[in-house]
Amino acid sequence: MSSEVTPEAEDDERLVEAALRPRRLDEFVGQERVREQLSLVLESAKRRGRPPDHVLLSGAPGLGKTSLAMIIAAELGTGIRVTSGPAIERAGDLAALVSSLVEGEVLFIDEIHRVARPAEELLYVAMEDFRVDVIVGKGPGATAIPLDVAPFTLVGATTRSGLLTGPLRDRFGFTAHMEPYTPEELERVLTRSAGLLGVDLRPDGAAEIAGRSRGTPRIANRLLRRVRDFSEVRADGIVTRSVARAALEVYDVDELGLDRLDRAVLEALVKRFGGGPVGLSTLAVAVSEEPETVEEVAEPFLVRTGLVIRTPRGRVATPAAWAHLGLSPDRSALRQVDALPFDVGGATA
Repeated sequence: MSSEVTPEAEDDERLVEAALRPRRLDEFVGQERVREQLSLVLESAKRRGRPPDHVLLSGAPGLGKTSLAMIIAAELGTGIRVTSGPAIERAGDLAALVSSLVEGEVLFIDEIHRVARPAEELLYVAMEDFRVDVIVGKGPGATAIPLDVAPFTLVGATTRSGLLTGPLRDRFGFTAHMEPYTPEELERVLTRSAGLLGVDLRPDGAAEIAGRSRGTPRIANRLLRRVRDFSEVRADGIVTRSVARAALEVYDVDELGLDRLDRAVLEALVKRFGGGPVGLSTLAVAVSEEPETVEEVAEPFLVRTGLVIRTPRGRVATPAAWAHLGLSPDRSALRQVDALPFDVGGATA
């Protein structure tokens, strides 16, 4: 049987994810501080009868940035245009987009740090002066024609806020950084989603799934759907702790939330390289993945959970990583951890 995901299955997954999105700010679970700050921004704008300041949302994937963008539009009672940074390759693409906005509309740009530089420079003027300069002609005879655009609110989302240029970041009136969710918050997310999906989810089952969801609502909802499938086929349809454990074992999600790639990276680092240090490229070859995949998909969670350290000489496994694999670190590995300095950037050799 082929394991390839068909386009129809992908569309079904997107429809389910869209159905689980909260529609209003009071339905949004978690991010209490961000919700409070954002509610003040929106309420003040509504009372003044003007579009609110531009909003920048940063944080790891799956924390609800897209949901918040849609909630902003819903709270303001306006429409929303959705695009992404990689889709805006030329200044003309952006000019056509913003010039078609109606007054008060929300423009959501996901992965805004990937907008092409010429388009980004045009975006500065659009955000600040609600104007775009359309270039007509080429060479010395080219003429810039200013074109007014309707006042709008830009909501930008980024997973790499450090890649935003200073001028773009400074043009956002409200910036929010979204943090990983606590297990208790994820239990509330799962309970809400189970109600929408018609899943009989017991509190102990919710706690088990929440503890393996890596602090991310998107992952929690995805695991809930897979546990639902397991419970309907191999159990009585009731998601308890034991059912959730059995289901997540089938889907290769361990008690910390590590998946196949995470464990492959950890095992390679510990078993093949004695705990490190080892460079990113070497580690990627060992697990048959691209360096970007290891660095952007597996490594952030391994570092956040204290299983891996990034150092100037390479990646190093901590004693917690050895323990998670049921192994005891030798003394040389422990000495390396104690001797190596921490480094946020890490090594790429």
